[in-house]
Amino acid sequence: MSATLQLRARVGQRSAHMIICGDDGLAHRLAQELDAVCGEAVTVVLPSRREGHGAEVVALHRDPHSPVELLISARPDEQTLREAGVERAAALALTYGDDQINMTAALLARSINPSVRLVIRMFNRDRGRHLELLLDRAATAHAGHDDAFIDASTTVLSDADTAVPELVAAAAVGHGPTLQVEGKVFRGVVRPAGTPPHATDLATLAVLSGTHMDDPLGEDSAETPGANGTQLLPDTATAYHRQFTHGRLMLEEVTHHHAPAPPARRRRAYRGWLSDRLGHLPWKIFVSREVTAVFGVLAAAVVLLATATAVVEDGPLWKSVYLPLLDIFTMGDPATEESTARQVLQLIAGFVGLAVLPLVVAAAMNATLAFRTASANHVPDAGLHDHIIVVGLGKIGTRALAQLCTTDHKVVVIERDPQARGVALARELGVHLLLEDAAAPGVLDLARIGTSKSLLVLTHDDGENLDIVMAARESNPRVRAVMRLYGDDFAATVSRTMRVGYPGALTRSRSVSALAAPSFAAAMMGRHVLGVMPVERGSLLFTVVDVAGHPELEGHSIHEAFKEHEWRVLAVGPATSRRSASSTDTLGGFRTDRPAFNWRPPHGRVLRHDDRVVLVTTRRGLDILMTGVQPRPAGRRPHPAQ
Repeated sequence: MSATLQLRARVGQRSAHMIICGDDGLAHRLAQELDAVCGEAVTVVLPSRREGHGAEVVALHRDPHSPVELLISARPDEQTLREAGVERAAALALTYGDDQINMTAALLARSINPSVRLVIRMFNRDRGRHLELLLDRAATAHAGHDDAFIDASTTVLSDADTAVPELVAAAAVGHGPTLQVEGKVFRGVVRPAGTPPHATDLATLAVLSGTHMDDPLGEDSAETPGANGTQLLPDTATAYHRQFTHGRLMLEEVTHHHAPAPPARRRRAYRGWLSDRLGHLPWKIFVSREVTAVFGVLAAAVVLLATATAVVEDGPLWKSVYLPLLDIFTMGDPATEESTARQVLQLIAGFVGLAVLPLVVAAAMNATLAFRTASANHVPDAGLHDHIIVVGLGKIGTRALAQLCTTDHKVVVIERDPQARGVALARELGVHLLLEDAAAPGVLDLARIGTSKSLLVLTHDDGENLDIVMAARESNPRVRAVMRLYGDDFAATVSRTMRVGYPGALTRSRSVSALAAPSFAAAMMGRHVLGVMPVERGSLLFTVVDVAGHPELEGHSIHEAFKEHEWRVLAVGPATSRRSASSTDTLGGFRTDRPAFNWRPPHGRVLRHDDRVVLVTTRRGLDILMTGVQPRPAGRRPHPAQ
């Protein structure tokens, strides 16, 4: 038996038990993904049955046809991991929102079971890369340099990196979902009905539904093909005959793309932003009515006391002003050796100081606080247009802002928390920043919603996101709106309703955990997924597979290896025996070796055992290809009688 067949057999033997430890929606989504694939035994560790998404996991657990087991524990300590069965588990996913918790649990799990496949959610890229290398070294030491275990050992992912490209693509008009391999950039683009193929098109990914033939992310259809519905990975005849009546989603090679701005350019942008900000600071706050009134009273008191001092005391004019100021601020010596009139004026000046100085201090503090608050906002000019408004600078919003700033789009950011993680980045990049509540009246108008082309709403509150989009629609009915919503059913209902209410505008609702879950599930099952491309309400996965040991691929031509609605070979390159940390590309946290892929191989090219291929697959197709098992349809569990 070949080494690859041994690996596939070993994966099949070890796939009887998987563990998910998490505290938010990603754990629930991941449980659903694994539950719908092949029915593996899945243990979900949650901190509570009732809080967060515990109720949804409990519902899965109570279904008699579901393999999901539930374990309640506040933290994934050693006792919890052992109770969950990590010693015999094939894979462990750690999806807590805290990087430190995930890192600690991963180290514990590796010490308990050196061969367990680890999938770790990490926001900090550098920390995740170091942790991945450390855990791979530990697996190598225990496995005696067994390539099979090294290949299936550790994958560090970020749900933000996995989901943000699609969210940004939805908001940025003309930019489809992207894929990066070997330093090359590819994207999904829609070719309207009747449009001839372009020279840069590599393959047909889908024929879109007849309802929304020009929007691959807009219809609420399922992933299964229908008479007039979406057809993922259609055969050549279908793609040809329906190109005249339906839009097509094509994979296009991007020959020219905008690279991230180099540090020097960012410094120049920051200096320009600083100069602009100094010219637009709210200096008028220091001459407000309150400040003017208080300092006016103080000035009047000084003038009166200076006049009286000039009358009763001989000396230059400056001395007549200087002495009352010293007395008001209690800085002068007692006038015990001077005239009675001077002593009386000193007492009066002292009482004036007691009465006026607290008002002066209060007015100055209030003005300074108002100045700091107002100067934190960088309100765009009235002439700004065709810009993208980003609401929310949490971890998703921060990554979305960073990606948008690698393009030529103008960006305005709204965030109500001055301590949010993305505020410092927004200031560094010099984008327009409003530290306000986007749901408050007038804030969207400050962001020039009336002339913007896109609105990307990424707060954690579904209701607030919907409120903001509805308010934006009132100001600009044609603005392109993309919102982050958790519930798929709720998201689909919102999208349909918004399209009916505003037929001239595009509304998209996406769940970050739903976009990230397929990649996490694929990694748990030992599959190296390069990226996920949503198509209407389905998705396509891009993965790298060694041909050796796959009877569906080995010995077949590229044309023969194609399976309608399941998978398609995109590129062919030489196989590699070991992952290399020094020669990898990443997308969404996944690593892949860099063979020299041929992205336009002849259809008659026969796949050999020493080849490696890039495949685009449906989730069902990837399950069939990697396990040889026909998975049951998602959302449907077999009846015991079947």
